[in-house]
Amino acid sequence: MNRPTIAGIALLIVLGVLVNASLFTVHQTQRVLIAQFGEVKAAIDTPGLHAKLPFVQDVISFDRRLLNVELPGEEVILGDRLRLIVDTFTIFRISDPLKFYQAVGPLPEAIRGRLNSIVTASLRRVLGKNSLHDVLSADREKIMSAIRDQVNADMANFGVSIEDVRIRRADLPPENTQAILSRMQSERQRDAAQYRAEGAEASARIRAKAERERTVLLADGRATADKLRGEGEAEATKVYAAAFNKDPQFFGIWRTLQAYRDVFDSGGGRLVLTPDNEFLRYLQAAPVPTGP
Repeated sequence: MNRPTIAGIALLIVLGVLVNASLFTVHQTQRVLIAQFGEVKAAIDTPGLHAKLPFVQDVISFDRRLLNVELPGEEVILGDRLRLIVDTFTIFRISDPLKFYQAVGPLPEAIRGRLNSIVTASLRRVLGKNSLHDVLSADREKIMSAIRDQVNADMANFGVSIEDVRIRRADLPPENTQAILSRMQSERQRDAAQYRAEGAEASARIRAKAERERTVLLADGRATADKLRGEGEAEATKVYAAAFNKDPQFFGIWRTLQAYRDVFDSGGGRLVLTPDNEFLRYLQAAPVPTGP
């Protein structure tokens, strides 16, 4: 192998090394900073193939996807002086790689300790203004939003955007659990007694109203019945009087036969009378008609 051939091969190798040291790829999940001797010269957000000065400039890549930091259990004191052990996780994104690099350096893991301390401080501040009932109720969403906003404001200078902060688990300390459960039971019993008392009061009120309406309806019914009965008796008396005036003998016979029916209809009635009693006259002889 002659010298020109060796020189050509060496040149190709050098060119290959230079090209390899000059070109780099930015993936869709990355953001890249170009640093020269520790000073940032460019920021690249566009995916694809890019170039840099070989052996002089360095490529520092950051993940642009959502990142997660889990905070171990922290004991906090709530607004009602109760202690609570809270586990949280924080979802964040590196929104400004330049600020991030200037604040903590090229390693994304460097922000985790700082983020944990800020989340813990915000957690203590916000939960210290709320009670256990607030943490366990629908107000929990507002509490977590307040924590997220505080952490987001504190992390703005680090080039980090906080997407969400959530409570993964909230437990009472073992020594407080029984006392809290007893107090909750007492509160539920008090609420149940109050509801029962209100229900009994409403029931008594409804019964009294129904009884009053029943009394009024019965009184109105009796009054109407007495009125109708009086009108009927008056009409009957009028009819009897008209019949009696038209044929007194027939009316007397008819009334006597009605009395027979009322007395002897049951078959168990007894009368102690003399045979010549006037009441038995039509049983002994048929009435004799008078008139046409």
